Amino acid sequence: MTTSAAGRGRGAEAVLSAGEARRLALHAQGLLGAPDRRAGARGVLRRLGAVQLDTISVLARSHELVPYARLGAIGRDAVERAYWAPQAAGAGPHGFEYWSHAACILPVEEWPLFAFRRRAFVARGHRWHAMKDAERSCASVRDRLKADGPLTASELGGAKNGGEWYDWSETKIAVEWLLDTGEVVCTERRGWKRVYELAERAIPDALFHDDLDDAACIRQLVAQAGAAMGVATRADLADYHRLKGEQVDAVIGDTGLVPVEVAGWGKPAWADPQALAGLSALKGRRHRTTLLSPFDSLIWDRPRTERMFGFTHRLEAYVPRPKRVHGYFAMPLLTGGRLAGRVDPAREGRTLVARQVSLDGPAAVAPMARALREAAEWVGCDAVRIERCDDAQLAAALTRAVC
Repeated sequence: MTTSAAGRGRGAEAVLSAGEARRLALHAQGLLGAPDRRAGARGVLRRLGAVQLDTISVLARSHELVPYARLGAIGRDAVERAYWAPQAAGAGPHGFEYWSHAACILPVEEWPLFAFRRRAFVARGHRWHAMKDAERSCASVRDRLKADGPLTASELGGAKNGGEWYDWSETKIAVEWLLDTGEVVCTERRGWKRVYELAERAIPDALFHDDLDDAACIRQLVAQAGAAMGVATRADLADYHRLKGEQVDAVIGDTGLVPVEVAGWGKPAWADPQALAGLSALKGRRHRTTLLSPFDSLIWDRPRTERMFGFTHRLEAYVPRPKRVHGYFAMPLLTGGRLAGRVDPAREGRTLVARQVSLDGPAAVAPMARALREAAEWVGCDAVRIERCDDAQLAAALTRAVC
């Protein structure tokens, strides 16, 4: 890291190598150094600030894979409790679901920070679904939740009209609108269905307010994103909670993040000052070897992933099977601070099947074997089978290594 005046440009406080930027990012994301097992999945949630949800479940659902990648074989029930269980009697949940990078589990402490988004929904006045009688439908949902909540949409009266998945019932549209605008909160997922409760009952009193103006909300979210990423460009900071670039521009000077340059990035960047101060101590720390969900916050931003790791990754779950290159739910292999391959996993009974494997070279064989064995044990499999690999010699070596 260069910090001399001669090495600085455009007001940057430091010039980072690409390797230093990767170390900052990996440490900020909890993937470099000893895992904080005492803090557990709740610690992961608070560190990241957002854990993305997705319907796809292969080894496990994405929100379970995120703490697994950082902590190892944490119990899946323990993960769910960490996200949703009450902090104490009457103290509200540890997390809630709302719109951040996408549909995400967020630490309950972030409720006030999303007031700007709730206000934006109110100002827009509608969802993309239209209600026939909005006032009556919303009042009905409020009354049911007040009397009987927490409830799923099905328990409220039905989520669909009987057609396609997007053919929502009036009740479903109403409760989602109330969630958007903050009257209702999703307090957990039950059988992958959202469970709704009145926000005034679920959110702790000290946090249940919209007192922060838009600028304050966005400033704190940009600062949180910067800390969670370690080092980031303007576009990275905006993408983390799906803000607009001009919103980032308006607050970046007051976030506490410091301007830096990163070799090869070609764009201005900002770093978390505490992370920057501890950069030299990161050398020699243990890197996690693990499989990553495609929705993991380390790699959910594809342009950042390419810039940071030189690794192009696309989710192909919605690509027709004949056109897939790496598979339905290809999970990148993180090892030694690099992305060194990927695998499309599946389960057949008690066997984890690597349906398709791509490796960057012979050095990735042992880490991939270790990651597959660990993942198999975590999900209750006692065998691993390699089905396909894009290199015959590496396939043979990997097959031997997983036995």
